Amino acid sequence: MREQLRREIERLKSLGATYVDARWYPFEEQNYLMMWNGNLKVTDASRESGVGVRVLYRGAWGFSASSDLSNLRALFDKAFDNARIAAERVTFPVRLAEKDALQASFESPCRIDPFEVPLEEKVAFLKAMDEKLNQPGVEQRTGDLNFIRKQIVFLDSEGSEIEKRITEVFARLRVSGRDEDGVSHVRTFTLGRRGETRGWESMDMEYFAEQAERIVREMNQVRTAEPCPKDDRAVILLPGIMYLQTHETIGHALELDRILGYELAYAGGSFVRLEDFGTLRYGSEKLTVRADATLPNSPGSFGYDDDGVPAQNNLLIDKGILVGAITGRQMVEEANARARRRIFEGSSGANRATAFYRVPIERMTNINIDPGTDGTLDDIVRNTERGIVLDGERSWSIGSNREQFHFAVEIGWLVEDGQISRVVKNATYKGDTLKFWNSLSAVGDESTWEVKFVDNCGKGQPNQVMQLGHGVPVCRFDNVRIGE
Repeated sequence: MREQLRREIERLKSLGATYVDARWYPFEEQNYLMMWNGNLKVTDASRESGVGVRVLYRGAWGFSASSDLSNLRALFDKAFDNARIAAERVTFPVRLAEKDALQASFESPCRIDPFEVPLEEKVAFLKAMDEKLNQPGVEQRTGDLNFIRKQIVFLDSEGSEIEKRITEVFARLRVSGRDEDGVSHVRTFTLGRRGETRGWESMDMEYFAEQAERIVREMNQVRTAEPCPKDDRAVILLPGIMYLQTHETIGHALELDRILGYELAYAGGSFVRLEDFGTLRYGSEKLTVRADATLPNSPGSFGYDDDGVPAQNNLLIDKGILVGAITGRQMVEEANARARRRIFEGSSGANRATAFYRVPIERMTNINIDPGTDGTLDDIVRNTERGIVLDGERSWSIGSNREQFHFAVEIGWLVEDGQISRVVKNATYKGDTLKFWNSLSAVGDESTWEVKFVDNCGKGQPNQVMQLGHGVPVCRFDNVRIGE
């Protein structure tokens, strides 16, 4: 197959194509299980394979994909024809940033392949967790397991050949119960990074049992708590909500295609402008953010992107100043041309597609906040006169250009005179993105830093669901509106 793909790539080059690449998926498998109140409600399994072809001709892209590999020539010809037709109407010719030709491979760390684990063992795990969740006060309880395994072979006309083997494990437990007014409250545990690998070995029964007991206990505390007050105070975000704050108001806002207006019809734009790079104070001096696709053992680490560019650790925000974006080969050239200055030196290696039948677009890798020097969670609470500790996302609303936000969380703990006083329910907070990040007054040390996994980030038309990670510490923000 590889030799056939190489021949077709060279043939289109000889016909005048500027650039050609092919992504061959020998296989992609997914296995999803969900147990609800002790009953196995979902057992889905899927497997697909195919090839996606991109052709650049006279500044325009053509794309074609198929799971039928019996006639590769027709598949490549269709992509080439699409490029030639598009070239007649192109208004901003595509250029690609330079990259090296690579012969490389990548394999995500996995000790026990979840697809080799018998279904009975997976169901038994969910059943054991369901029994832990089945406690007084719990009205609904669910457990989810989501496994992904795929092989991708990338070849292009610049001489690259890259093979990737990726295995992902995602898991979640959730409980809900009602308060005296009949209002439902939830508490969730989502598996993040544990250790150096993320195969079935991540499903540690003892650890999950501890988390199950914790979320039941905390849900019952919320269910019987008083409502969150409506006022302005310091908010201390734990990683279970800090990751989403980072995801929505930094990660998506700094996708370069979004900044250039390519997501406006679907999920909005970005308040960031090209002239902001190097000058915009995005947050306080305590804020340093990076797109780190080299972070070990995270779904945002994939070795090489779908342009054939190596994974990188790139600064996005340096001590509060905006310095970088989430980029691919095409968008950095377009941004530099539009800005009439060289903002970006090359691709940051963040162009990814969710499947062989989708076109690669800029996607988050691991969007991480560096740990700080303000100590542990206890230290930050001790140094907070009046505040609230928040954790767990419940709902979120984001401005069309990521300039504003409102989050409802699962649980809040009021802080008075440096001590946690009580749990509150229906806790919310809101703000303007830049004002909020500039109010960052404390960043926890490495003991507070956790890598959270995301398996359902949506972007693009047609929609593409992507997996990624966020390494975030505990953070405190001053004078934030809560309870509305």
